[in-house]
Amino acid sequence: MAKSKRGHALWSLPSRGRGTCPICQSTRIKLLYPRRATDGTNIKVCKRCDKVSQEKVDASIVVS
Repeated sequence: MAKSKRGHALWSLPSRGRGTCPICQSTRIKLLYPRRATDGTNIKVCKRCDKVSQEKVDASIVVS
């Protein structure tokens, strides 16, 4: 039987939770995973970039 409520929370997010990942620059990808830089700022990243090193997260904050 189909799960009709799966992913329903994404509908209330702007652009259905999609955007450009600040780390890998992938476009129209779901940004669902929060990462915190060493300076305390939070960014949302894609599933692939959720596992990257802290250095790459900090480098994306400086570039952005």
